[in-house]
Amino acid sequence: MRFDRPVGIYLLLWPAMWALWIAAEGNPSTWLTTVFVLGVVLMRAAGCIINDYADRDIDDKVERTKYRPLAMGLISKRGALTLFGLLCLSAFMLVSTTNLLTIGLSAIAVLMAIVYPYLKRHTFIPQAFLAVPMAFAAQTGEVPIVAWLILIATVLWATAYDTMYAMIDREDDLKIGVKSTAILFGDADKVIIGMIQMTFFLTMLIIGSRLQFDWPYYAGITAAAGFSGYQQFLIRDRDKDRCLRAFANNNLLGAIIFIGIVGEYWDPNLFSQSMQAILSNLQG
Repeated sequence: MRFDRPVGIYLLLWPAMWALWIAAEGNPSTWLTTVFVLGVVLMRAAGCIINDYADRDIDDKVERTKYRPLAMGLISKRGALTLFGLLCLSAFMLVSTTNLLTIGLSAIAVLMAIVYPYLKRHTFIPQAFLAVPMAFAAQTGEVPIVAWLILIATVLWATAYDTMYAMIDREDDLKIGVKSTAILFGDADKVIIGMIQMTFFLTMLIIGSRLQFDWPYYAGITAAAGFSGYQQFLIRDRDKDRCLRAFANNNLLGAIIFIGIVGEYWDPNLFSQSMQAILSNLQG
C-alpha cells in the first residue's frame, strides 16, 4: 500500500484540494474535505496494489522494484486482490455519502485504477485519469468548464512528473519491453518535460483568469514555476537519484499552488471573528 512512501498520496491529493477549494469558494465542509482526503489515501493504496499485481512477473527484473512483496512471493495474489477490493469498498462507502453524480464519477475512477497498470503493455503514455471533477460534483452537483480545465492541468502535471519517475527505470524497461514516456521521448525527454510544464502553467493561468483571481493565486503559480525550474536542474544529467528528487519535489509544487488558492479566498475578518468566538467560548 506504500504508506511508508506518502509522496504518491500528496501528488494525488493536491489537485483534489485545488478543485474542492475552488468549487466551495474557499469554504468546503469538514465532512467533504474528510471524504476526499481519506478517499485519496485509500485509492492511492488500492492503485499501488493493483499496479504490483499487474507487474508481479516483471517487477523482479527491475532494480527499483525487485523487492516488492508480490514480486518476491511474500504474499499471495488472492490476498492482494482481496485487500484491493476492501480498499475500494471503503472508498466507495465514503463517496456514497455525497451524490449520484459523484458516485458515478467514482466508478470511472475505480475502473481507471484497474486499467492503469496494464496500459504500459500497449502504450508509451500510462498516466492515469485523475478525477478532480468529483470534487466539483460533490460540492456543487455539477461539473463546470473550470473543473475540466483543472483536470487538463492535472494530467499535464502528472505526465511531467511521471516521466521524471520513468527516467529512473528507463534502462530496465527497455530490456523487458515495458513502455513509458521516458522511452518515447528519448533524448528529447528534458525538453519535452519543459514544454509540458509550460503548458501546465499556461492552463493554470487560464484558470486564474477565468475565475478572476488576484495576486495570492498568481504568487503561488510563480513560486510553483520556480520549483519546475529546480526540477529541470535536477534532471539535467538524468542521474537516477536526482530524477527521483525531482519527482518528489512536485509535492512542494502542488502544495504551493494550494496555498495560493487558499490565500485567494482568505478572509482576515472572518478569521478574526472565528478566533473571538473561540475565545469567548473558552472564557464562558
